Amino acid sequence: MPGSLGKNFTSRCILCRRRRPTQSRADRPWDVFINHIRIDTKRSLAVLLYDHLTRLNLHPFMDIKSMNPGDKLFPSIDNAIRNCNVGVSVFSPHYCESYFCLRELTTLMESKKKVIPIFVDIKPSELRVMDNGSFGVKELQRFRWALEEAKYTVGFTFDSSNG
Repeated sequence: MPGSLGKNFTSRCILCRRRRPTQSRADRPWDVFINHIRIDTKRSLAVLLYDHLTRLNLHPFMDIKSMNPGDKLFPSIDNAIRNCNVGVSVFSPHYCESYFCLRELTTLMESKKKVIPIFVDIKPSELRVMDNGSFGVKELQRFRWALEEAKYTVGFTFDSSNG
């Protein structure tokens, strides 16, 4: 995990972690829900974050690492969000093109979860939900509201060209 981003993020996540009675790893709630778009972050920051949190003995949820073949997509994701302590949204250039990312972000925000944004190769002011006709009016409003909430939340920035 890149330098100060890793240290600052780790300390914030540990503060968000609740002590739980002993449970099997599979049965306990998720410490962190990682919301990201694979095309931009699968092989970079999101996986590094997941691996870093796992090494710290935290229980992160990331779709490609935490779900199994046959799992129902929306129920599994919704359950993970409902049972997480904190969400991390990794915003990147293609993030707002993904229905799944926007839906997950909206669910996190509507659930009043603490969300820590990480802006990777994009500024908060550049994030926009475009009306391309694929969303209903109410859904579009919900997505835009959630994105605005996240844009005005203190988070981290990461420029992959500078490491």
